[in-house]
Amino acid sequence: MSGTYVIAGGSHGIGLEIVRMLAPTAARIDVWSRTGGDLPSVATIRHMPCDFADPEGLLPELPEEIHGAVYCPGSINLRSFRSLQPADFRQDFELNLVGAVRFLQACQPRLKGPDGGTASVVLFSTVAVGQGLPMHASVAAAKGAVEGLTRSLAAEWAPKIRVNAIAPALIDTPLAARLLSSPDKREALAARYPLKRIGEPADVAALARFLLSAESGWMTGQVFGVDGGMSTLRT
Repeated sequence: MSGTYVIAGGSHGIGLEIVRMLAPTAARIDVWSRTGGDLPSVATIRHMPCDFADPEGLLPELPEEIHGAVYCPGSINLRSFRSLQPADFRQDFELNLVGAVRFLQACQPRLKGPDGGTASVVLFSTVAVGQGLPMHASVAAAKGAVEGLTRSLAAEWAPKIRVNAIAPALIDTPLAARLLSSPDKREALAARYPLKRIGEPADVAALARFLLSAESGWMTGQVFGVDGGMSTLRT
């Protein structure tokens, strides 16, 4: 799957796994994140320092042509509604929604499909938008806005650019380390899912890779659950 990709937040967790899956065939991958993390040291991968938590931060230079763009930065701010302040909602909204807006407004003029096809954008939501989980008010509100953005842009940018989102449940990444800090916590959380395990970055990255490819060329405006069955099954 050759092409040029820009991955925001691609040096850790799901974003890093997307980069690893794209790397063997991609012509170029630009990764925008605060640090290089565990990025592979290959000529086709370029790390560009960028902090989407800073709403005034400058964005890096873009390639002349982009075939796929992915916005991975997100938050897991799990607290009771009573303990959340308006500033917490603003912070989650800035990172999850406004950061994606800034990223996509920068990318849009250069998003072009290879060989007359469509360019592809992948955003990230959460299973909590559709499931109404307790302690998720702030992040679910922000990611709900991302789902609205996904559908609106898919309509506005058709037929040249496809826009889809992935809504994972709990994935074993550094962002979730606090929730998975002991074997007992892992076992209890895994038991909540029909498939009885915590998600792995590769579970989500494989779908992102598919959505970036021509194989998903007739799919846009969708939000796909990768959640071990949580959103649809009761066992």
